[in-house]
Amino acid sequence: MNAGDPYVVWMANKLWDAHSVDRSMVRALERYARILWVDPPISPATRAYRRLGAARTVRPHLSAMSDTVTRLTTTALPGLRRPGVRATTAPLLRAQVRWALRRTGIEPAALVSTSLEDVLGWWGNGVVSALYGTDDYVAGAELMRMSASWLRAQERRAVADADVVMALSPLLAQRWSAIRGGPVPVIPNGCTPVQASARHLPPVIRELPRPVVGLIGRLNGRISLDLVEAIVDAGFSLLVVGPRDSRWEPQRFCALTGRPGVHHVGRVRAEEVPSYIAAIDVGIVPYLDSPFNRASFPIKTLDYLGAGRPAVSTSLPAARWLLDDLAHGHREADPGAILALADDCAGFVAAVRHIASGVRDRESAHADRCRAFALRHTWSRRADSLAALIGLTGTAASQACVDKLPQPGNSR
Repeated sequence: MNAGDPYVVWMANKLWDAHSVDRSMVRALERYARILWVDPPISPATRAYRRLGAARTVRPHLSAMSDTVTRLTTTALPGLRRPGVRATTAPLLRAQVRWALRRTGIEPAALVSTSLEDVLGWWGNGVVSALYGTDDYVAGAELMRMSASWLRAQERRAVADADVVMALSPLLAQRWSAIRGGPVPVIPNGCTPVQASARHLPPVIRELPRPVVGLIGRLNGRISLDLVEAIVDAGFSLLVVGPRDSRWEPQRFCALTGRPGVHHVGRVRAEEVPSYIAAIDVGIVPYLDSPFNRASFPIKTLDYLGAGRPAVSTSLPAARWLLDDLAHGHREADPGAILALADDCAGFVAAVRHIASGVRDRESAHADRCRAFALRHTWSRRADSLAALIGLTGTAASQACVDKLPQPGNSR
């Protein structure tokens, strides 16, 4: 990047250390612009485990994440989401962003927000204000322990204030199109295809009897434990990787992970995830049919495919969207061998069994086909779409094909 390259202010929905959709998109967007990343506000009273290493401070703090990304850690009053106090959160956040802009001398070309905070339309003529919906915030109100009516009002204001509105999933785009009175483009989650090996994982994982089914990601109330238990009941080994919400089915989950052929690993570093996916034969996305899930775009589906493993998912709109692209846009002769959809226990188990049998017979070919499809859905391609919508033009380097297969450093 050059000193005169444009700046984008990215108002994130998750902290930098959360390795979220925001961070993946920003990393891909670095080819187009320098980024001022703005953490969501946290208060000095926020517990350490929710801060993910962010400084406990009453003042905003700037730090360099790379040559092209500067991070702004922001603060808010304790109880920042409670009625009364929450009216102060957005003004304090805007003030801290203005402080950072003055301190750094940044004149942004665009501001992108992935939350519903009141930060759009405040930055003067020539600054594009963009709303990028990475979740159905209203549908997820209970999950986030927030007021649905307040979030609904925030949503209407944000959609109206934005110069550009984008949504992660077809269902969310459809609803926001109705609010906005015009079409809202879909920019789904992406992935970074990799070639990984499981040989550095502990023997207890590598020696699970095959076929091994994998459930990778956050473990919470979005997941159907009935479907997961059915997989084990059918005789498959199960590798579960990811942090678990302690409120989610504590007794059933403990009983599940205590069964033979089931192994649970907690939170792992993002760069280690492909190695764990390499240890499985089939990845599963056993999401419940809920309003929040229907408007989501589960990133784990593409993570499985990008690491060379086929997937079985419940038939969420996002999964159907991917399967349609696989069957038509990618012209895959047997799309069900790479991605299958099912909703009841019997159908889900049958789909896993069908795919697993094919993987054992043609493992290398399956991995290549999965990654070839995932290359259509990289973060680089998603960033290209977002950059075009907010008016950024690419450099010669950014126009080149970047859909290559990086090798994770700990997977060789």
